[in-house]
Amino acid sequence: MDAQITRAEHEEFRKRIDEENHRQNRRLEELEESVRQIGALTTSVEKLASAVEGMVKEQEKQGKKLEVLEGRDGEMWRKVTGYIITAIAGIIAGFIFTQIGM
Repeated sequence: MDAQITRAEHEEFRKRIDEENHRQNRRLEELEESVRQIGALTTSVEKLASAVEGMVKEQEKQGKKLEVLEGRDGEMWRKVTGYIITAIAGIIAGFIFTQIGM
């Protein structure tokens, strides 16, 4: 049962194969474009991650500087308060000693 195909059947088969090849080529082109876009996106994400990492480091530095400045202000306030209390105690002691006659 060796059936031969006609010229028209062969042309129809060739036409379908060509259409399938064309469709597959378009799909491959779309996939290649998607891969290029994913590659570009990956590069952008890497750059963004590096930038965020740099910002985190800078923010940590700024936080440490802020702690130092806040500590300095608190320390200065404690010193001023201590001097004021010492001065008031000295005035009171001086007043008491003058009243006692020393």
